[in-house]
Amino acid sequence: MKKFKKIFGRTLLIILVLIGGAIAYVKFALPNVGAAPNLTIDKTPQRVERGRYLANHVTVCMDCHSTRDWSRFSGPMQAGSKGKGGELFDQKFGFPGSFYSSNITPAGIAGYTDGELFRVITTGVNKKGKALFPVMPYHNYGRMDEEDIYSIIAYIRTLAPIQNTVPESKADFPMSILINTIPSKAALTKIPSPADKVAYGGYLVNAAACMDCHTQFDKGKLVAGSEFGGGREFPFPDGSIVRSSNITPHEKGIGLWSEDQFVNTFHSKTDSLTQSVVIKPGGFNSIMPWTMYAKMKEEDLRAIYAYLKTMKPIDKSWERFTVKKQ
Repeated sequence: MKKFKKIFGRTLLIILVLIGGAIAYVKFALPNVGAAPNLTIDKTPQRVERGRYLANHVTVCMDCHSTRDWSRFSGPMQAGSKGKGGELFDQKFGFPGSFYSSNITPAGIAGYTDGELFRVITTGVNKKGKALFPVMPYHNYGRMDEEDIYSIIAYIRTLAPIQNTVPESKADFPMSILINTIPSKAALTKIPSPADKVAYGGYLVNAAACMDCHTQFDKGKLVAGSEFGGGREFPFPDGSIVRSSNITPHEKGIGLWSEDQFVNTFHSKTDSLTQSVVIKPGGFNSIMPWTMYAKMKEEDLRAIYAYLKTMKPIDKSWERFTVKKQ
């Protein structure tokens, strides 16, 4: 019995040492994505304009890094808030912590070099070497063309500076440790030719992170096997809940939609009537920034449609909107 206790004690000690070593490695040796590149991005008019298009209508950086007006359809940006950050994404959205979008105006990023901005956008590691939780889909951006990332950086450097001190993001335990394992080195690609409609559409779907919102979400992670099938829940400030749509080519998704219907669904949201609709408490609203995607180029929307039609059909429909019960 004495011998057994001795062996057990040694075994337990070894296990504790291994666990402690693993935690120490994750906490202090990670994230390891390499140094920020030495970059100086030339802010040509063409590059800034490409960045403006991407940041406002494809990657929609301005959506999360501005203040949205939820009294209006799809929460358009409040005037004077573009890029100022401070939007909270926390446990009520299913995230393991409280995460705030950064101030990405020149007032917020003045201390960042172009290379440091490139690293944080494409790997999720900030200037201080700290890992970010992927509320911002940096894994997606790390699969984009580096020229597009350069363009986004060039554009945000031109935003009107807004002084806005953003609270520090904090992950709940154990994510506060595990978060260091999430960033990864960028796997940059080149933009496919628009002539290859499906490949080009796939590039845009990745850049727009369509899958992130149109996939079920549980315990801080996307649910495998439900990609593009919708059902992710998003709460509104009034307690109502909207669920993302199935955008797979099933008849319960976009399977019965024509290409023109798909494009017109977006472009119809550009009219002033849509943008001026005031939502009463408990009234239907959408988390999707329709008024931003509405100005996406027609060829880009048609390519996205072509790509989505190649996805696995998912036989699932959702109750789109639930009003908070009194």
